[in-house]
Amino acid sequence: MKLLLASQSPRRKELLSNLGFEFEVVKIDCEEIVPEHIKVGESASYLSELKANAFRNLEEGEVLLTADTVVAIDNQFLGKPTDEADARIMLKLLSGKTHQVYTGITIKTLNKTITETDVADVELDEITDDEIEYYIQNYKPFDKAGSYGIQEWLGMAKIKHMKGSFYTIMGLPTHLVYKILKEI
Repeated sequence: MKLLLASQSPRRKELLSNLGFEFEVVKIDCEEIVPEHIKVGESASYLSELKANAFRNLEEGEVLLTADTVVAIDNQFLGKPTDEADARIMLKLLSGKTHQVYTGITIKTLNKTITETDVADVELDEITDDEIEYYIQNYKPFDKAGSYGIQEWLGMAKIKHMKGSFYTIMGLPTHLVYKILKEI
């Protein structure tokens, strides 16, 4: 089996490697737009499968892994921030509240496509304006859904409670990936 990881995320690369899999990183050019009829809870799996379907035709023995993480609060989808102002808005929205993190994965072979989503609830403590500025300036969270990474300062300092997998929040539900890849 030749495993192909279609992600530029250093976190996903690290997690997949730590699971014990050897893989090659590949790039997929795909416009990640979620149609309005897709529910927030289905958007991560929709985007993951969209990426998998945008990849070239697989060859015998190749297995493609794609993933996408979205953050949602009050049924509102929070993607990656476009700039500092957008990151501020998202972090203020999340401050002192519980939100959901959905990570969808698609594992595709020549003959089969498996898509699953895992969800975790995350409760954040209040985040002051100064803390938001500190986080944005020092951690540049522009490549992260919802403008934060659980493994960074904001996650360490402000997560009060979470229900679900830490790794799902980090961007790869490792338990699902491992289970499916072992079956393949």
